[in-house]
Amino acid sequence: MKITVAQIRLKTADFKFNLDNIIKNINSDCDLIVFPQIDVEELGGKDLIFDENCMSAQAELYRAVADKNYKQNIIIGDILIRNGEVEVSDYGFFDICGQKVYVSDTFEEDVDCDLYILAKNRYYAMHTYKEFVESINTHCNLIYINALGTADENVFAGLSFAKNSNNKLVMQMPLCKEDIDTVDFSRVIEFYEEPIEAQVIDVTTFALREYCENTGFKKIVLGLSGGIDSALTAVLAQKAIGADNVLGVLMPSMYSSEGSVTDSLKLAENISIKTVKEPITPMFEEFMKNRERLHDLAEENLQARLRALILMFYSNRENRLLLSTGNKSESAMGFGTLYGDLAGGFNLICDLTKTNVYKVSNYINRDKEIIPQEIIDKAPSAELHPGQKDQDRLPEYAVLDDIIEMYIEENKPLDEIYNKYDKSLVDETIKKIYRMQFKRHQVCLGVRLTERSFCNGVNLPVVQRFY
Repeated sequence: MKITVAQIRLKTADFKFNLDNIIKNINSDCDLIVFPQIDVEELGGKDLIFDENCMSAQAELYRAVADKNYKQNIIIGDILIRNGEVEVSDYGFFDICGQKVYVSDTFEEDVDCDLYILAKNRYYAMHTYKEFVESINTHCNLIYINALGTADENVFAGLSFAKNSNNKLVMQMPLCKEDIDTVDFSRVIEFYEEPIEAQVIDVTTFALREYCENTGFKKIVLGLSGGIDSALTAVLAQKAIGADNVLGVLMPSMYSSEGSVTDSLKLAENISIKTVKEPITPMFEEFMKNRERLHDLAEENLQARLRALILMFYSNRENRLLLSTGNKSESAMGFGTLYGDLAGGFNLICDLTKTNVYKVSNYINRDKEIIPQEIIDKAPSAELHPGQKDQDRLPEYAVLDDIIEMYIEENKPLDEIYNKYDKSLVDETIKKIYRMQFKRHQVCLGVRLTERSFCNGVNLPVVQRFY
């Protein structure tokens, strides 16, 4: 039996797009063609599954494929279409070309079949793919098929693969790219995986393109502070939708260093994006002229909120999607201002710790300087008062991020973290993670890059008295 695997883009409840993309790719000379799951629930449709009109439209999609009466057997997720009919098996088994084919969204080792089709749209998470491939210990020919697409924060990034009955890898599809291939179960290949930094770039840029296409945005705006987070976000945005569609807004204050402007302009020149300069000092001074100057948190937050006003003006005036630029370390510690620098419609780096922000930035610069080295080298600072540095209020990022990764991403027991770091530091960090949940509850949608992100996978109460 000649089998073709079609790793294609799909959109949540966009039945016309999905139907057109399926039909477009039924063009190979094969006995069976395998597509990913396209049903609304598997594509992150949430409560759309309770909408009768939506469910009717989904059924009509399968019927529309069947009405073409293709000569091939077509599997879409766990649905078989052949001879003009739509077939659903209660037990997952189909007889196709004399072979016993089993279709499921979970893998079970003891299934007796000739071909196992594992159809499950699996969201991307760093450092999990190789482990997933190795966890499949098959005694029959197996195809794993994953979609390309986004479901809010989750990214279905492809990486479909096939193994033969000797559990040897025989096919591996790319990350974040459509691919059509015919499986040869006798052709054993070596496992390949891109560096994690390259994966993050591919996934975040793919997610931004999908978000813009699905919501109608064609242009981006973001604040350029001269810091590493906004610099990385700008580079990713430029890679995703092109330099002509990205606007960087420089908003220096009376506390901004010269480098916050010059470094931002150098970055913008390197990636060919447009910039405008909107100093916030006049607005700040006008607001504060009849108020007592206390140089306190309220004045710091006022600066951040004035910047958000400016950014939202450009977003509204020019119909640009505002990208928020906060990272996971800052989010964990509540190191951001509600309705200020946390404002935005989408965040590409919200699931990257500061340490990983630097890793991806250095990877981007591996061949030539794109992000100015001055931005990478400078001490992180919000520049909301003279001489301010992040480490005035936070532990060193290498330590902080390790604690965050151990506690949040790896779900390590506290005793194990205490063995590595001072107990009082660990307790204070965890306390802040819980106490700052009220801010994370109000931030914008972002790209999930880990199994346990604040976007999804971590569900902390806003109101609690334990921490």
